[in-house]
Amino acid sequence: MATRPETADFLLECLDGAGVEIRLRRMFGEYCVYADDKVAALLCDDALFVKPVPEARAYLGSVTEAPPYDGAKPHFRLDPDTWEDRDRLGGLMRLLAQVLPAPKPRKPRTAKTRPQRTASSGPGGKPRRSR
Repeated sequence: MATRPETADFLLECLDGAGVEIRLRRMFGEYCVYADDKVAALLCDDALFVKPVPEARAYLGSVTEAPPYDGAKPHFRLDPDTWEDRDRLGGLMRLLAQVLPAPKPRKPRTAKTRPQRTASSGPGGKPRRSR
C-alpha cells in the first residue's frame, strides 16, 4: 500500500520548525525524508521508518523495529500518532542531521561521444565490409 499524500503533508506540518531543512522526495509510491540533504528516514505505508543509528535509539528509548519494505533492513518505526510530539520529532531530525554522514558527491556526467556516421558506414560508425 502506497503512502497517502495527506500523510506526507501531515509529516511536513509536524516537522515545521524542526530547526533543520526537511524535504520529502517521492519514490516508487513512498517517500524519502531528507534532513539537511541527508537521508534520515523513509515514509512507507503511512509510517515513518527512521535510520537505525545508535544515537537515534538512545534518543527514542524503546523503539519498534520493522523493515520499511520487503527485503530491507529493519528501521525504527514511528506511527503517525507519535508525530504530534513535535519537539521530540524535531529533535530526532536535528540529531539525525548531525550524526548521519554527508552524502557522497556525485560524479559529473560526461557526454558520450559517438562515432560519426556516414553513408558508407555501418552500425556503430564502423566501415561496411565490401562484398
